Amino acid sequence: MKIAIFHNFLDNIGGAEIVDLLMARELGADIYTTNIDREKIAKMGFTTANIFSIGKVPINAPFRQEAAYWRFRNLNLKKKYDFYIIAGDWAISAAYHHHPNLWYVFSPMREIFDLYEFTRENSVLKWKRPIFDLWVKWRRRMIKNDAIRVDKIISVSQNVKERVKKYLDRESEIIYPPVEIAKYRYEKNGDFWLSVNRLIRHKRVDMQIMAFAKMPAEKLIIVGSYEKSKHFTEYVDYIKKIATPNIKILHWVDNKTLIDLYADCKGFIATSLDEDFGLTPLEAMASGKPVIAPNEGGYRETVVNGVTGRLIDQIDEDKIIGAIKEIGQNPEKYKNSCLEQARKFDLEIFIEKIKNKLKNR
Repeated sequence: MKIAIFHNFLDNIGGAEIVDLLMARELGADIYTTNIDREKIAKMGFTTANIFSIGKVPINAPFRQEAAYWRFRNLNLKKKYDFYIIAGDWAISAAYHHHPNLWYVFSPMREIFDLYEFTRENSVLKWKRPIFDLWVKWRRRMIKNDAIRVDKIISVSQNVKERVKKYLDRESEIIYPPVEIAKYRYEKNGDFWLSVNRLIRHKRVDMQIMAFAKMPAEKLIIVGSYEKSKHFTEYVDYIKKIATPNIKILHWVDNKTLIDLYADCKGFIATSLDEDFGLTPLEAMASGKPVIAPNEGGYRETVVNGVTGRLIDQIDEDKIIGAIKEIGQNPEKYKNSCLEQARKFDLEIFIEKIKNKLKNR
């Protein structure tokens, strides 16, 4: 079966992009996208021979998203493939021409749906907000109409399943994203905590920095990818400015370095607002490391409170400090439970479920 995967952009590699690259590799599929950073993809251990650009798009929002949407809306590869997997939110417009299809939903566009108010307040200048509101109203209507053209919807979590129902009035099944368990290993619970995120405001990395600023004896390494758009770079400049000497911020690292960091860290910190699913905590658990995260969103579907780490109600910097002091006393005791939990999300399980959906389309 010839399969095409549609994804918004591949110039900023995060969890969603890793899932798509794994899916393409395991299914022998081609990926169609807009902007591509082939060097980064290669350094993450993937081939780029099966990745094709349908045209570049601008750097800054909302022009970037709009351009990607219309690139996919005008794309026509019908009869070239037997099946089409839409795996990016702004690529949903590809459903117009391409059937049979399924949409593997990491989330309906967060900036216009569940994070609309957060985005409006934190990333849109006051004088632009009326324009932003009109764009959101129009774009929501368009996306809801596009969702009607999708043959089957699969959500990455219960959290996302509920968003799909709430915002798009569509039912969906759940297939959790995978972790390639065989790649990860446990070496030791070292002398630093690790955080891996896109460096964007709703990940609340500044909260982590403010917590560690109050704990100069504890070290934090933040690995963060980010786009070159204004709202990304402004936030990166801000967190670099407030970071204290016990905090190291790494823009991007290759696959080997990242796996080594997971293997050697004391534990893992995540703070994203109502996270869709959260792949990085599972990567940490696959390395035998306990996770500290908010008791909200997708984290509640992966982190077992008190068993593989600590879920924090109404998270803030002081509660992060408390959790670090608690878990930091004996992080090794979480190792076996973390490894066992991560195995439930192994790549092999994911691919088997996806293949079953393709067979039973």
